[in-house]
Amino acid sequence: MSKQSITRVEKPWGYELIWAKTADYVGKVIHINKGHKLSLQYHNIKEETIYVLSGKMALLIENDRGVLEEIPLAAGEAHHIPVKRKHRFIGVEDCDIAEVSTCHLDDVVRLEDNYGRSGTSKA
Repeated sequence: MSKQSITRVEKPWGYELIWAKTADYVGKVIHINKGHKLSLQYHNIKEETIYVLSGKMALLIENDRGVLEEIPLAAGEAHHIPVKRKHRFIGVEDCDIAEVSTCHLDDVVRLEDNYGRSGTSKA
């Protein structure tokens, strides 16, 4: 058993702390600054579940009818995000979110991004 190193990844909306990474799963803490939002995105392979550790966020997520709906989440609440489901995280307050997912970190299809990052679809 060995001590796990933690990788901090700076983002325009906050940062990620990757605290677990194996061939099967990844564990992250996502920090979103108040008023910021991640890209509207989906994943072709990656599946994830989030748990709000602190603060408040809004989860914009595509429902079963293909319509985006906003779900408020606060500390102690969790939500599963299935494969190919459009979604976006929004920081209502500074918030920290634990995310567990499959190991496909590069599987991101950005549909809209407030920060002009590459990979954003023009469709």
